[in-house]
Amino acid sequence: MSKISIIIPTLNEEAHIKLLLNHLLKNAEKENISEIIIVDGGSHDKTIETVKSFSQTTLIRSGKGRAKQMNHGVKYASGDILYFLHADSFPPKNFDQLIINEVEKSNNAGCFKMKFNSKHWWLKLAGWFTQFSWKIGRGGDQSLFITKLLFNKIGGFDERYAIYEDNDFISKLYKQKEFVVIQKWITTSPRCYETNGIWKLQYHYWTIHLKKWLGADANTLNNYYLKYIHVKK
Repeated sequence: MSKISIIIPTLNEEAHIKLLLNHLLKNAEKENISEIIIVDGGSHDKTIETVKSFSQTTLIRSGKGRAKQMNHGVKYASGDILYFLHADSFPPKNFDQLIINEVEKSNNAGCFKMKFNSKHWWLKLAGWFTQFSWKIGRGGDQSLFITKLLFNKIGGFDERYAIYEDNDFISKLYKQKEFVVIQKWITTSPRCYETNGIWKLQYHYWTIHLKKWLGADANTLNNYYLKYIHVKK
């Protein structure tokens, strides 16, 4: 029987982590989950204190950076399916069985379609497009499930990327023709858009995608992100 290891990278996520952990425990069957692994990159708020209050979680420490944190979390995962989840993204009810169903159909990697917790028309439209299988519509907020076997075959996340690590990894999966979009909604926070402004942030995201398409390396993308995009945590 397949089991899922949920891996959540955190950095100052006290505003979301308690809600997310309660949500996961409420919306999954215990027998389907091997463990919930929180990989903290150096929080100085109440994230760690909150995580420790949940006996069902495993807390580990890591250097800062989602790619580094997620790769580190895999080392502690006992499940044969890995499920990478952002701390402000809330998967649908029975997400565990939905993922297992896909793996049993030989769909070894994929995500959910995504909607923002926002009524803004652009964010609603952007979320609507995630139901399609186009690679341009992918991102880490949609979460990512993958068999451990395929994860190891791909070589894990490229730790040179401080940002864009999800897109880089998913591109490798598309090249292998290993990706499916589960037609159930995961709901994510629009906090980065709220912090930076919707149009400003969208422009910078498009610029980052264009730079990558034109051949920019990880360091160039990282520097651009740090210069123009503010992340409030």
